Amino acid sequence: MEVTVSKPACVGAGQCALVAEDLFDQDDDGIVIMLKSEIGPADEAAARRAAALCPSHAIKLAE
Repeated sequence: MEVTVSKPACVGAGQCALVAEDLFDQDDDGIVIMLKSEIGPADEAAARRAAALCPSHAIKLAE
């Protein structure tokens, strides 16, 4: 699975960091930061949940 984030689209809601803290964090301005460049099978469910909860759809998933 490939996960990409659009920093310009991010509104800083922080849902990604709350539900997938091993994958996402926020910078000092509240904008999403990806913590892992490779998303393995063990992280797929968390990545899907983070993408689903993102109010600005800044997190994109590709199989």
